[in-house]
Amino acid sequence: MKFKRVTLEGNVVKLEPLSTFHREGLCEAIFDGALWELFVTVIPHPKNIDSFFEQANNNYELGDGLTFAIIEKATNKVVGSTRYMKANMAHKRVEIGFTFLGRSSQKTRINTEAKYLLLSHAFEALSLNRVELITDYLNAKSRNAILRLGAKEEGILRSHMVMPDGRIRDSVLFGIVKHEWPGIKLHLEAKLSS
Repeated sequence: MKFKRVTLEGNVVKLEPLSTFHREGLCEAIFDGALWELFVTVIPHPKNIDSFFEQANNNYELGDGLTFAIIEKATNKVVGSTRYMKANMAHKRVEIGFTFLGRSSQKTRINTEAKYLLLSHAFEALSLNRVELITDYLNAKSRNAILRLGAKEEGILRSHMVMPDGRIRDSVLFGIVKHEWPGIKLHLEAKLSS
């Protein structure tokens, strides 16, 4: 199954399926904070952005997921990217990941609303049973942000990945399951309205 190329829109952000139209804005978002230098995640250097687009397109064609540009509605500016990935429709699950935001967009409502839109679509439009989020054990900011969404920590995947610098990464697995979504949805709506 291929994901439908849908645009998800909230009050603060719009998630548009990634296209070459977003290339320049995405590079600017990556330069905002030199995101490729973060050792706890894998964000492409703008000079390697073509391979990022190629990978996103290949994953889409294989039915693995769908990559979005995160657009801040007030400025109509690309501020980052996120994606559905590692989809397994037979088992009705998907991972939300490869999320990054330029430094000036971090610690705002942007990430919370983007996740709210992705979770709503996954549970309500796609009728999935499970959404996973995985992050580097050393990425405390990401771990805390995922917990604030209402996801539950499910365990540590030891020696899970080899990072570009050669470091062997342990990853933390979080999940949200279908029966939890109504409560988490209310929680996120309250956060976004305050």
